[in-house]
Amino acid sequence: MKKRTWFKRSSLILSAVVSMAAPAGKLSKETKVPKGCKKSKSPLSSVADERYGDTSPPFDDDLQAQGRHHAAAHHHKTRATTADEVRRALPVGLHPLTPAIPVEEVRRALAADMPQEEVRRAEPSDRYTWKRDIGTTVFWIGEEPTQNNPVPNHASSWDQQWAKHYGGYDDPNPKARQGYLPAEFTPKQNPFYVALPYNDITQHGHKKDAHSVIPWFKQGFTSKWKSVCKGRWIAIRKGDRVCYAQWEDAGPFTTDDAEYVFGDARPKPNPNHNAGLDVSPAVRDFLGLDGSDVTNWKFVEFEEIPQGPWAKHGENNHFVLNRKAAEERTLAMTALAKRSPIIRRRTQAASAG
Repeated sequence: MKKRTWFKRSSLILSAVVSMAAPAGKLSKETKVPKGCKKSKSPLSSVADERYGDTSPPFDDDLQAQGRHHAAAHHHKTRATTADEVRRALPVGLHPLTPAIPVEEVRRALAADMPQEEVRRAEPSDRYTWKRDIGTTVFWIGEEPTQNNPVPNHASSWDQQWAKHYGGYDDPNPKARQGYLPAEFTPKQNPFYVALPYNDITQHGHKKDAHSVIPWFKQGFTSKWKSVCKGRWIAIRKGDRVCYAQWEDAGPFTTDDAEYVFGDARPKPNPNHNAGLDVSPAVRDFLGLDGSDVTNWKFVEFEEIPQGPWAKHGENNHFVLNRKAAEERTLAMTALAKRSPIIRRRTQAASAG
């Protein structure tokens, strides 16, 4: 055999051996997550559903973004499946996991990093101080205007179709309610909602003072048209009971009282006993409030909030979004195991053992 021919064949064999010995867990360039679309120019905002405008969460707690790095820390010598199979198995928006990892290892890694909601029992931290003895009134989605409340609540400061997106009229009549929900339908948004007298959005984007007065503005900002206040959680206390709810509207009476909402001032005077907080019928019922009452309230981080009735419903509810993300990951891993004989055999062997 000529030396040149022998050299070419030897090079080809050597290349094949090197490629077979290369780590199988690496993903091709095509597996990179594509860049997101540009944010909507709509002046309205939302938390969970693209039908309502901008779809990013109001602050940094998207659990679909967490857990994207776990599998990269593990490596297995035997290739389980292809990168293309991983991409097809995962829900849209989830980062492809390294395909060389047995599915049970992936599940354990995800479970270890997932917040254990059932053990969340911490009291609110001292990062935000309680605002004490605040006049508290009740309002509801779909409310018609009255003398003391001249603005109807079919729309909110951040959603022109608030009642539609909620699912209907949040009837405050106790006889028309079932538990903490309206009896006629299951709300599509969290029934535990409040209004505070500040709106960070104008027709030209965020207010000039928004970045300086809102403590979480920097980490919450995603678009000049998206509120960083909408969806924020607060704790409301009456006696020895504490309720948690999401900030979904601006009011009562004013939308520029930053000194009170984020500072130490009292609420601006208004015709309704200087009220500084509006709460939904669900909050009213949990705390046992009258139509006009006095409560304490404070901002809280999502990680501080324990389980409760406020964690059960709503496309804008971070508890619900997190459960949905966890279910999607489990389904994706199950589908991946079914398509890969190697992973399936390992899973069966682990179950038998």
